[in-house]
Amino acid sequence: MTESTVTLGRFFAAAREGRLTAIRCGGCGALAVPPKELCPECGARRWEPVPLSGEGTIASFTVIRVAPRGHADEAPYAIAAVRLREGVSLLGRVVDVPLDSLAIGMPVRFRPIVVKDRPAIGFGPRQP
Repeated sequence: MTESTVTLGRFFAAAREGRLTAIRCGGCGALAVPPKELCPECGARRWEPVPLSGEGTIASFTVIRVAPRGHADEAPYAIAAVRLREGVSLLGRVVDVPLDSLAIGMPVRFRPIVVKDRPAIGFGPRQP
């Protein structure tokens, strides 16, 4: 079935409320996050929403010391590619972790954040 309610806007609205959601293709079963128009694996448009745990590990990260225009007052900050427990990866801002403590493989958990009055994806330390 085609799920027209799974949109990027609704993805970020749910994230603002603390819910991280992926979409599963009804054609091939591939998982995608954030929502996409077409399945990156088979090209189908049959999506079903799937809640995510928000737990994962840092696969890669970078520290932004010279920020893009409009974000200069936020530097320095880190952006990480996080491999979630469900197998998909998602970019997000690292919060509540000292920049010199960041490491590949560090366990993190999704944290909803707001940047410039807009919902955004954040990841903070995961408690054992």
